[in-house]
Amino acid sequence: MPGIMFAEVTVSTSFIVIAYLSILAMAVLIIVALFDPGLRYRVSASPSESNDSDDFLHMLEALVDAKVNQTTRLTVLTNGPTFYEAELEAIRGAERSVNLEAYIFQKGEIGQRFVTALTERSQAGVTVNVVLDGVGSAGVGKNFFSDLKKAGGNVVWYNGMKWNKLPHFNNRTHRELLVVDGRTAFIGGAGVADHWFKDKSKHPRWRDTMVKVEGDAVPHLQATFAENWLESCGEVLFGPDHFVRQECERQGDVLIVNSTPSGGGATRARMLFQVLLASATKTIHITTPYFLPDRSVIDELVRAVRERNVEVVVLVPGKRSDHMLTRSSSRHAYGKLLKAGASIHEYEPSMIHAKILLIDSIWGVVGSTNFDNRSFGINDEVNLAARDPDFTQRLQQDFAKDLACSRKVTYQEWKRRPVLERAPELLGWVLERQQ
Repeated sequence: MPGIMFAEVTVSTSFIVIAYLSILAMAVLIIVALFDPGLRYRVSASPSESNDSDDFLHMLEALVDAKVNQTTRLTVLTNGPTFYEAELEAIRGAERSVNLEAYIFQKGEIGQRFVTALTERSQAGVTVNVVLDGVGSAGVGKNFFSDLKKAGGNVVWYNGMKWNKLPHFNNRTHRELLVVDGRTAFIGGAGVADHWFKDKSKHPRWRDTMVKVEGDAVPHLQATFAENWLESCGEVLFGPDHFVRQECERQGDVLIVNSTPSGGGATRARMLFQVLLASATKTIHITTPYFLPDRSVIDELVRAVRERNVEVVVLVPGKRSDHMLTRSSSRHAYGKLLKAGASIHEYEPSMIHAKILLIDSIWGVVGSTNFDNRSFGINDEVNLAARDPDFTQRLQQDFAKDLACSRKVTYQEWKRRPVLERAPELLGWVLERQQ
């Protein structure tokens, strides 16, 4: 009898595995049938100018249609307790306007603190405008903002779940952006939710980065907010309550690069990242929560390693990832990169959600863009790209600390991964070829 039971368990387990693989294979076939392979993007010529030169800066400025701002002060804010306190302090001190756009806004302790601060400012006569993504923030519910609305605040939903929005349903605003009085802004990868703010049972708070922006780049971030405010409620945001001319001491060169598929700017994020990767001569350091690079990005990284001897290091979530299927799918791309000589590290202490690109310790990019096709061609995104030594050095220091808490993935380990771990990579293979 024990032998029979063992056989039954083995057969049952084998059946489940076969069924799982069959369903996955069928899903892949359907996706392949529905979608044609996308373009393989490339830079027409390797940048002949050093990425530290003014000529390179002005070519990039024209390419991504973003004005160079030279009197901007940037402050790196690491992790939720730090950046939430800075954001709430700015909101509480608002005198004219508060404009907030978020992909994720959830109920909870920090969400309530934001609503309370926004409501108090609205009661004081400050204009408060909030744009929330109709899918990413769907769970918060409209009643959560009832006090804010009663106080005169405005809350609108970007591409909400309505019949008339179905043609645009796949387009989400992935931006995490706050602008106060047209003078101070915050940009990065974090929305408003407790998992950025505090530990929860067995889940340590997420690792993320936001940037506080002051000076002449702020109006460009305000204009970015104005895009989806207009699209969500029909109002053109204008006037001195929102747009203020100001300058700080010269610190570096800053570009605000937004990407809006519905507005014809779907390729700006692609252009920015592709050119910066192609310009690297020493180092490419990437931190991303969702690493599903297409063939174009993989090719660019492989060329950097093999042809220019660039140190390529990619930092991604480990076993604490909030999307295990995405993590499993992303491992398909590891092979080509590891074989070429790139390094891949998986962050162990918690989910890492920061979205940072560092090039040659010269350029630093922080924003909402992931290394995947949604960010490069479907979502509304916004990124801050800076040629600023102090800013980039601070980001580089954080990268080194994160790397010290990570586990390096070797090519031999990747080759020996079990079959069940390889199966979801079929999805990564398909997505890699969709653009």
